[in-house]
Amino acid sequence: MSSIRLASSSNRVRSLASLDEGAHGVVVEVQTHAQARAGRLLALGVTPGAHVRVLQTFPGIVFTCDQTELVVERAVADAIFVREEGRR
Repeated sequence: MSSIRLASSSNRVRSLASLDEGAHGVVVEVQTHAQARAGRLLALGVTPGAHVRVLQTFPGIVFTCDQTELVVERAVADAIFVREEGRR
């Protein structure tokens, strides 16, 4: 299992898949069993320190990562850990 992690952590860290629509925060860790998947997420900008906002939670997870809108399967979103900063 590979993992890319931001140094600081918080008790408000949750998987991207567990966040509600409108929630936003900062990526603290990208964890995955498949190196190709981790590499693809990194190439798309889903890296520790990136700001994310959840736009939709069904059927896939639609979110913005900095300036990019992305759609991922729930299993992929479960591997992205975010320090939640609130909802708008």
